[in-house]
Amino acid sequence: MTLVLLYLVVLVLVGIVLFAVGSVLFGRGEVLPPLPQGTTATVLPASGVTGADVDAVKFTQTLRGYKTGEVDWVLDRLGREIDSLRGELDAVRAAHGVEDASLGDAQGAHALPPEYARDDT
Repeated sequence: MTLVLLYLVVLVLVGIVLFAVGSVLFGRGEVLPPLPQGTTATVLPASGVTGADVDAVKFTQTLRGYKTGEVDWVLDRLGREIDSLRGELDAVRAAHGVEDASLGDAQGAHALPPEYARDDT
């Protein structure tokens, strides 16, 4: 029994020595500083957001999903971009005297294309 205990102690000591040598030789590598509080690695361009930009958005995962602050930021940013684009579109339509077809149409902009429309005849 003493021999087994001696082998176990020697094995633990060898493990400690190997770990110490590996730590000295390889170190911990380059340590990156943490992001400042209140910032995120989630990015979107300042204007002209495209579908590819939205597809490239990555959120930091937390224990219960994604960081709500990052998701809220992206949604707010996309909302402002959509509002800006709709404002520009309205200005162009007004400048050219084009009436918004979806306002006068009873079905509105959410109507299905004709190829998907249901034929009840």
